[in-house]
Amino acid sequence: MSAKRIAKDFATCSANPPAGMTITMPYEDDITTWHIVLQGPADTVYAKGQYGIVVKLPGDYPFKPPVITFATRIYHPNITNDSLGNICLAMLKTDNWKPAFPMINVLEAVRNLLVEPQPDDPLEARIADEYRTQRAHFEKEAAQYVVKYASGAPKFPERSLAA
Repeated sequence: MSAKRIAKDFATCSANPPAGMTITMPYEDDITTWHIVLQGPADTVYAKGQYGIVVKLPGDYPFKPPVITFATRIYHPNITNDSLGNICLAMLKTDNWKPAFPMINVLEAVRNLLVEPQPDDPLEARIADEYRTQRAHFEKEAAQYVVKYASGAPKFPERSLAA
């Protein structure tokens, strides 16, 4: 792991984060875990929500992609509809990842998933189909998730002592 690269990425991302994001490093002794609070992007069904996102940088970062998950449940075709909050984003796939990718661009891509879901590369096929064919129903369900899960300050998972 490159502590220098992580420190540089964190400084860049926290000094000038993507729109609606606040980025923190919650543990003084762990530079590999970042917490992000994302305000739902304006003009989307997610606009009134606040989402907790966890970034975990692997030991061989930047040669392996970060693991990014939603700590806040969300109704979305590219994010698992469970407490794990796994994300399907092309640039985060091992085969597509490039060490030169700036973390700021990765975070912007995560934010853009809320602006423009990618139903052709879903983790949740049923939700992707709903997004494509029954948009009004999709938006109603997504709005209910915002009220139920994303209307308060995001909660992050407890710190795991297992590495």
